Amino acid sequence: MPDIRILTESELRSLIQLDLAAIECVENAFDALATKAVVMPPIMRLDIIENNGEIDVKTAYIPGVDSLAIKISPGFFDNPSLGLPSINGLMVLFSTRTGLVEALLLDNGYLTDVRTAAAGAVAAKYFARADSHSAAILGAGVQAGLQLEALTLVRDIESATIWARDFARAEAAADKLGKRLGFEVTPCQDVATATANADIVVTTTPSTQPILLAEHIKPGQHVTAMGSDSEHKNEIDPQIVANVTQYFCDRLSQTRVLGELHHAIEKQLVSPTAEFPELGQVISQQKPGREDSMDTTLCDLTGTGIQDTAIATLAYQRCQQQQAGTSIVT
Repeated sequence: MPDIRILTESELRSLIQLDLAAIECVENAFDALATKAVVMPPIMRLDIIENNGEIDVKTAYIPGVDSLAIKISPGFFDNPSLGLPSINGLMVLFSTRTGLVEALLLDNGYLTDVRTAAAGAVAAKYFARADSHSAAILGAGVQAGLQLEALTLVRDIESATIWARDFARAEAAADKLGKRLGFEVTPCQDVATATANADIVVTTTPSTQPILLAEHIKPGQHVTAMGSDSEHKNEIDPQIVANVTQYFCDRLSQTRVLGELHHAIEKQLVSPTAEFPELGQVISQQKPGREDSMDTTLCDLTGTGIQDTAIATLAYQRCQQQQAGTSIVT
């Protein structure tokens, strides 16, 4: 039996960063989802309601790729009050040729953080105006900062605002991000102020009640919704889904039951059989993306197993290259 490679979070951080290579990895995964016979079962989720927690299991097989990942991802959203991270978890990498375990990736949610931020960058690349220079981030956790950082890799972001229910957290995050990214990040006490002049709005919370309302949306804005990855989560006013010029998603069959689209369907604002373009279909040029600078666009990202297989496979390949003494290709 071959050895199983065990990679710790620190090792994975040295192999994978939030950069253009990670964004390309996730972009290629979405392209494959639209163009290849990908096998991606529905998300399995276990809710731990009394502790505001959940455990998700995601996976996907990509034809032609030698490995696949099964990710186990707990999210316990009261953890910050205990001094603990909200997200952790691990991935198990299997050979698609033999079914043998190749690697155990003890990333504590790091790879999920990177691939999620990379997906936000891909959405902005295809749906935000090319001349977008300002962003509003709703939420002040780890993903909020990564989403803003990811935007800077695909758009010339010159300023940003950040909102959180706890204004002190917004202030702390704004200060930290401003210093790291080299431009002004302004904390805001209300969503209307945060979004008023933003070209791109990104929601990054586990909210169960809409925080971004229809009256907050302006012509030409792009919205990426990141947080609604289960039926009870709802960051976006369902009316926005009905109002936007163009709605896009990562996986339509998934957003119909989990994402912001789910809530618009539930409110009878959108037909349950309505067809919308998936991100991969736009990447592969099967469907058009943004068509006019004054369009309002929304990309509903609920998280897909194909992103996990893609980022885990990239990490494992780089580990093998490193062990072989070859340079890591970026």
